[in-house]
Amino acid sequence: MRDFVVRVAFIGFSAFVGAFFALPMLWLVFAPFDSTPTLAAQIPEFTLENFSDLLSNASALRSLGNSLILVAGVVGVVLLVGAPASYVLSRIKFPGRDVFLYMLLLMSSVITGAAAMVPLFLLTFELGLNDRFPGVILVLAGGMLPASIFILKDFTDTTPRSYEESARVFGATTLQTLRDVVVPVIRPGLAVISVWTAVNVWSNFLIPFILLRSPSKSPAAVLMYSFYTEGGQPNLRLIAAFSLLYTVPILLLYGYVNRKYGFRFHGGLKS
Repeated sequence: MRDFVVRVAFIGFSAFVGAFFALPMLWLVFAPFDSTPTLAAQIPEFTLENFSDLLSNASALRSLGNSLILVAGVVGVVLLVGAPASYVLSRIKFPGRDVFLYMLLLMSSVITGAAAMVPLFLLTFELGLNDRFPGVILVLAGGMLPASIFILKDFTDTTPRSYEESARVFGATTLQTLRDVVVPVIRPGLAVISVWTAVNVWSNFLIPFILLRSPSKSPAAVLMYSFYTEGGQPNLRLIAAFSLLYTVPILLLYGYVNRKYGFRFHGGLKS
């Protein structure tokens, strides 16, 4: 009897937690097609006017393009810098290497973008990168590189050294070995880092909000906070439609990577 009560209680608790997390998802699915959306998840009075009004707003599509620019730039920098750095830290042993790695990861976790925002703003201002995409890309990439290098090093550690030795026997340089031998083996790790970086950049609000002052350069995460009526109330019709469009690119990216790699990794080798 006791086991039965415990099982029923567990099922009930699991159902409650599942419903708690499912309600926001239901709102995201239903509200964009509701002519009079509210903050509650409800069966919609079907309409496509929400998307029509959104697409007539030139800033909406432009902001999605700005977000794609930031994502592409940051992912490119993180992969181009993180892969060689992780390879060097994996293959070259020097005194204090492990301490350096853990301090790098620790400092990147403690000193977040919000805590370092003032010096970052002053630095980009002195370099003339304020209100420019390269400045935001460098700041975001710098914050994500430590963790990316730490993760990619674990993938690189599992790459058999015999592969590299065989390449060097045939005259390959270190750069060629990295490009033609190591990178193909650690592609699952690069995919993980790419998705993780893309999600963080796509949803980042604070850094673009502070460093990009021109409204025409605002990414989607920033623009979403500008959908208000003349009375100062949030325009739920535009917010709901934009939220759905805002979510689609990340879902497509996740679906593509999940289909290609399955997110089933053991070190740097796909199982």
